[in-house]
Amino acid sequence: MSHRILVVRLSSLGDVILTGPVYKNLKAHWPDCRVCALVKPQFAAVLKGHPGVDEVIAYRGLADALARIRAGRFTHLLDLHATLRSWLIRRLSGIPEQSVYRKDALARRLFVAFGVASPSLQRHAVDRYLEALAVWGVPAPMRALSPADWGARADAPSPRRVVVLQTSFLGDSLLTLPLLRRLKESLPGATLAVLTLPKHAEVFRGNAWVDEVLLDDKRGEHAGLAGLWRIARRLKRRSFDLAVIPHRSLRSTLLAWLAGVPRRVGFSSSAGSFLLTDRVPFSWLAHDLERNLALARPLGAASAPARDEERYIEPSSLGCELSRLLAEKDLSSTDRLVGVHPGAAWSTKRWLPERFAELCRRLARAGFKPVLVGGPADAPLGAEIARASGAADLTGKTSLEDLKSLMGRFSLFVTNDSGPMHLAAAAGVPVVAAFGATTRELGFFPYGAAHRVVEAELSCRPCGLHGARACPQGHFLCMRLVTVDLVWDACRAALGAGTAK
Repeated sequence: MSHRILVVRLSSLGDVILTGPVYKNLKAHWPDCRVCALVKPQFAAVLKGHPGVDEVIAYRGLADALARIRAGRFTHLLDLHATLRSWLIRRLSGIPEQSVYRKDALARRLFVAFGVASPSLQRHAVDRYLEALAVWGVPAPMRALSPADWGARADAPSPRRVVVLQTSFLGDSLLTLPLLRRLKESLPGATLAVLTLPKHAEVFRGNAWVDEVLLDDKRGEHAGLAGLWRIARRLKRRSFDLAVIPHRSLRSTLLAWLAGVPRRVGFSSSAGSFLLTDRVPFSWLAHDLERNLALARPLGAASAPARDEERYIEPSSLGCELSRLLAEKDLSSTDRLVGVHPGAAWSTKRWLPERFAELCRRLARAGFKPVLVGGPADAPLGAEIARASGAADLTGKTSLEDLKSLMGRFSLFVTNDSGPMHLAAAAGVPVVAAFGATTRELGFFPYGAAHRVVEAELSCRPCGLHGARACPQGHFLCMRLVTVDLVWDACRAALGAGTAK
């Protein structure tokens, strides 16, 4: 008789997602086993299509669950919930082989209430889940959590007209490009349009993976409900049969629905997830680039990152105007340039100006020529740093297309957590990024092994997904503790790991 295994996890979306490696290891050890997951009804769709899960039971009360469990004739029960409710299921199920994961609930309560640390708290939940397999002699070599674990819909026709909705920040737009590449490769006969903000259109125009760029002027023509309806009608006239929505806003999902797009793929954590036809689990454990790639999975495409996934922008040659501007700043083709971007959308994401100035002076003494870059809003900050350091100041003088071209000249890029950080990483320039209000764990760090993030370990970080206008604690230690020495050491390490130009 083959193994019939019931896995119980009656908790939140994140906890259910973290069970993914458990199913993979069970299937690897017992290829013929049948695995069933017992989860809350609202999370049942998350596991449907997972290659390691054969059946999903939605928990609708103890009596109903026990009736279905007994009918399933399970041989093994793996309790990854470890509460009174799951204890009752174990006791009343009659399943002979059982294993329970160690929740370490007491250690967590002692830490929260009294600050008492315990080594058990340093272990990730995935590691504790996999330890429970040892009782049955199941090895657990596969521990990585991958968005590729969630399956595709086999019943859907191949789309011909696709629109990707990305109307968020510059960094979000850049991190959508690998998804566009994956969609274009997996849907070779389809036309691919992108809906974006006017100020980010340059990210997508001229791109080999994009056939059309559409503009959503959310602060102008398409503002408010009337504007939303106006842009929805424009999209509807194009008869798209698939919308892929990496932007997790209600407006984006509502727009695709109002436009009559029959298939709408987005994240389960989207504010408009109830309007989606395909919901892909969203994990904070993955980089945003990899999270976006997971949106290709319901279309039958591979969603795991390729070996060279971090390179997806090829810097163009310098135009006449940009070459003239560099010559005015006494920057020649033989100079070793370092791009320095001191700006960010939120003040709590900006490293201190005087420290940027000192870093520029050190770079100059080391034989590099620091070049300050940024948009018009960064111009006063750039002028201040240039006066204090002697760095060449191009802030407010270049377009996004110019910045892409400059990446071909930079040996290094020093920045805050910002859109240009992702542009540099995508172009293969070694990046050193100072992180303050935000953290790597949010999934927006520079993608690739050659890059460095410099940050201070503080319990108050992160103070928000995008940062804040002022430090909520009033001390701004997250940036004040990032010293010039720390960033300078990271620069030297990044230059050693990357390819100097």
